[in-house]
Amino acid sequence: MNRRPGRAGSALAGLALAGVALAGVALAGRALLAACGSPPATVRSPAPPPALTAPLSTSLVTGQGTWAVTVMGGAAGTGEGFWQLFVRPAGASRWSLVTPPGVADNGGLVAAGAGTSLVVGIRPSQNLVFSPLATSTDAGRDWAPGLLGAGLAGTPGAIAAGPSGRLLALLQDGTIEAAPDAAAAASGQWAPLTTLRAVAASPPGRSCGLTGVTSVAFGPNENPMLAGACSRPGAVAVLTDADGTWRSAGLALPGRGPVRVLGLAAGGAVALLAAGNSVLAAWPDGARWTVSAPVAAGGVRAIGFGGGGSAWLLAGGVARTIGGAGQAWRVLPSVPAGTQVLAAGAGGSYQALAVDRARLTVWQLASGTWVKAQQVTVPVQYGSSG
Repeated sequence: MNRRPGRAGSALAGLALAGVALAGVALAGRALLAACGSPPATVRSPAPPPALTAPLSTSLVTGQGTWAVTVMGGAAGTGEGFWQLFVRPAGASRWSLVTPPGVADNGGLVAAGAGTSLVVGIRPSQNLVFSPLATSTDAGRDWAPGLLGAGLAGTPGAIAAGPSGRLLALLQDGTIEAAPDAAAAASGQWAPLTTLRAVAASPPGRSCGLTGVTSVAFGPNENPMLAGACSRPGAVAVLTDADGTWRSAGLALPGRGPVRVLGLAAGGAVALLAAGNSVLAAWPDGARWTVSAPVAAGGVRAIGFGGGGSAWLLAGGVARTIGGAGQAWRVLPSVPAGTQVLAAGAGGSYQALAVDRARLTVWQLASGTWVKAQQVTVPVQYGSSG
């Protein structure tokens, strides 16, 4: 477990120690809530977490700055893989390590932001069967702890935050839960919004042959959105909940095989789609969609989103970016060894974040060449995850 000191460490550490104790899952949930000074919440006991279903390494942009999620120390899914969160605050040029302290994060981190807040979910690992949460409004200097009484899904789109503070969480079994605000989430007050079975049985779910949910988001008017995988050729599962009824967002890829949504940006501003060995980007404009040309992208390693509808992709040893609707994919120069994440900067610039065990190296793309800009050493405690 990576035990970095921090102001929220005592509350989150109480959760971690309770989770790994053999006293039982229910006691673990009560231990967290006692540490937070909140009433107990129900903690469910699902089956052990499955392997990650999508690359969790990613980056996103919020009002606080640019955030990056990477795995360090070892490969994901191994006992020496510790997930870390970094931030480059708005207006700053350097990255800082801001991983929420005190909780075993071998299971992975997922993050979502809206305005000036960021919420991080810690996926279950070791003996935990629920997901601790942490929320920051000051670029990761302070974290307020929270609780989701079940395990988050293994996809970077497993959590969403709306402008009003509403939260959505995608669980491992495809259930989507909602909390009205961060305070409710902090006390474990989540309520089911829908299930995979229910959405698959809805008219748009049946029409596309919905087989799974990969991302949640909030769309226009802060309506919940979900994205997933369809079995029907050319059908795309981007759905919006309007007063309890799921409706298709109207996106389709005629002439293509089954389509899986890899990621859905905050606000539903852009979707990344996998169809066979190709990836496409799509942007909504009312009831219409603009779809990019496909690019060959076997072996997707990571995806992420910037501002203004931009997105990036690491796949097949190639890094690509796209600036927004109507623009073309751009192939970047070969990224440095160990690159896990790209991060958008000003004026369409990009940085590559490369990992070598406990060292993060930030590379800046300048005049077609990657130039070393920063190194950060992370205090990984090898052997602490057993």
